[in-house]
Amino acid sequence: MALFGFGKKEEKKESNAEEKTVKKEGASVIVLGSGCAKCNQLEAAAKEALAKLGMADTIDHVTDFSQIAAYGVMSTPALVVDGKVVSSGKVLKTKEVIQILQKVRTGEIK
Repeated sequence: MALFGFGKKEEKKESNAEEKTVKKEGASVIVLGSGCAKCNQLEAAAKEALAKLGMADTIDHVTDFSQIAAYGVMSTPALVVDGKVVSSGKVLKTKEVIQILQKVRTGEIK
């Protein structure tokens, strides 16, 4: 029944499940931010770090604030590796991104 919003709640549950699936299946390295200069600097550092490590991962740049909030991030730019928020609120240097990638991939950061 669509009366009293019963049908709408079921639709929302389905869309939330789809959003969670997108997070898990999406790019393994994600930059969260509005597309400002700092966000672009973080994306460039991440690309350079991946190249130096010889990793063929893709980088996704999420600019939609509702998707950013879904990660629990309140301060951008933020970096997400393999579904984990590993940094937020600052621009990382390439060396820092390399260290984070190595720790996440070896399981040191959970």
